[in-house]
Amino acid sequence: MERAIPILPVEDLATAKAFYVNGLGFRVTFEASEDGRSGLLGIERGTIQMTLDCPMKGHGRNACVALQVGDADAYYREWHAKVDVLRAPKDEEWGARTFDLLDPSGNTIFVMGPISSANHG
Repeated sequence: MERAIPILPVEDLATAKAFYVNGLGFRVTFEASEDGRSGLLGIERGTIQMTLDCPMKGHGRNACVALQVGDADAYYREWHAKVDVLRAPKDEEWGARTFDLLDPSGNTIFVMGPISSANHG
């Protein structure tokens, strides 16, 4: 199977781990850190996988990752109760229902799902 696994730069591995695991419900798949604050952290939730890297050198900062999900509203309800979300889900003219949030290091998590007939009134 081929897939892309985004690598996000983070300022502090412990802070990022708390946000993604406790706040967003990811689980740790691997951790390579001597001090808990720097190194690499692999996370996944269902079929979504990401790697968090601190300090990430030689790459761009303020990254954005798009998560394609089956129900953006369900993720919004779960995550909005635990972390700050930038905006509520909205239907995009290009055919997706989206919302986004920032992780503690300033990376954008852009969540997109299908537009459902229940969202139209």
